[in-house]
Amino acid sequence: MIERIEIVGARGRVGSAVSARLAERGLALESADPELVLLCVPDRAIAQVAAETPVGPWVAHVSGATPLDALDPHERRFVLHPLQSFSRTGSAEQLDGAWGAVTAENDDARAVGYWLAETIGLRPFALADDERAAYHAGAAIASNYLVTLRAAGRSLLEAAGAPPEALDPLIRGVVDSGFELTGPIARGDWETVERHLAVIRTERPELEELYVVLAAATARIAGQEMPDDTVLLGPGGAA
Repeated sequence: MIERIEIVGARGRVGSAVSARLAERGLALESADPELVLLCVPDRAIAQVAAETPVGPWVAHVSGATPLDALDPHERRFVLHPLQSFSRTGSAEQLDGAWGAVTAENDDARAVGYWLAETIGLRPFALADDERAAYHAGAAIASNYLVTLRAAGRSLLEAAGAPPEALDPLIRGVVDSGFELTGPIARGDWETVERHLAVIRTERPELEELYVVLAAATARIAGQEMPDDTVLLGPGGAA
């Protein structure tokens, strides 16, 4: 469908992985006469770079949250967001099997977006432009906040004198098991939850609010009702 692609930001995390995969596929990565210009630049730079890009070829960006109109004045445009967390290695293998959100205004743009997604190893799906914020918030919770939760867990293991790196096989096990919920809240073991909070208040008080919010959310997922006297309940019995 397309043979010549210019990647703006080819040395970044996403740009380097995409460049490596397109090179594997035998596409020409050039800026002389591109059929598609792919903007792999920070969100804040997309509108400016798009405005400086000559009108004519297809133009796309790879941001998860930035709307389609950031590509004005281009009419041949779409968004392809790889739903993946990229390392600095630039390895194309990071793309394999990941999903890719395609936002497009017409069938032609959607076809090019799907083609690009499949070419670089993604599984494409359509995403409405006005739903990008909710979509990206979900992605951020699942990826960015996992890093935050790991750091919080490591902090408590350090307080207990346990090796914090011991958490990593546990985290991988949760993923490999299909995210099956286990632990005290799934069992309705509120005494253990209260012991958790007691030690958190002593050892890492800055984590108490985070623990309470997550425990209440986990209880809803588990279909568990918190007892009336649980320390997770605030004034009036509301979590």
